[in-house]
Amino acid sequence: MLNVVVVCEESGIVREAFRRRGHDAISVDLQPSAQPGPHHQGDALEFLFKYARDFDLMIAHPFCTYTAVSGNRHYANTHYRKYGIAFAEAIWHQPIAMRCLEHPVSVLPASGDIDVKPQYIQPWQFGHGETKRTALFLTGLPSLQPTKIVDGREPRVWQMPPGPERKRLRSRTYQGIADAMAQQWGQSSLSP
Repeated sequence: MLNVVVVCEESGIVREAFRRRGHDAISVDLQPSAQPGPHHQGDALEFLFKYARDFDLMIAHPFCTYTAVSGNRHYANTHYRKYGIAFAEAIWHQPIAMRCLEHPVSVLPASGDIDVKPQYIQPWQFGHGETKRTALFLTGLPSLQPTKIVDGREPRVWQMPPGPERKRLRSRTYQGIADAMAQQWGQSSLSP
C-alpha cells in the first residue's frame, strides 16, 4: 500500500482510482472535493511543506493558465507566467520519491527548473476518443503505457464553449488515464 497525495485535484478522479486499488490516497485543492473521499481543502504548498515526507507518491496537477503554450499571447513575459512556473517548480521539488507532474503542452520544459523530459500522452490511448496532448513529468516512475487505444480524435476539450464550468471541466483527468496511473504506478512501485 502506498501513501499517495494528489495535488490540485478537486474532482477526486485520480485519488479514487488509487483508493479503489487499496492505496491510502488524499487529494488537496483550494476547492472542495467534487466527490466524497479524503480531501484537504486549502493551499497545496502549505500542505506539502508540512506533510510531503509522509507520502510515497505525488501526482500533481498545478494550474496551467499561465504556463500553457496556448496562453502565450496573453501571458508570455508577464509576472503571471513567472508565478505559474514558480508554483509548478515548488510542487515538483517536494521530497517525495515518486512524482508525476501533469500539464498541458507548456513552457515548463524550456523555462522551468523541472529537470526531466516529459512523456506525452493522449486520452485516445486510454479509452477516450478525444485529443488532449498532456505532458507527464516523471521521476521515480516508469512511463505510463497505453491501456486501450480507441478510434476518435475529437478535440472536445479544446472546443468547449465559454462558461462558468469550462475551466473546471477542461482540467479534469480522464478516468482511463487515472485508472492506468493507479494500476501501473501502484503496482510497479510495490516491486523491489
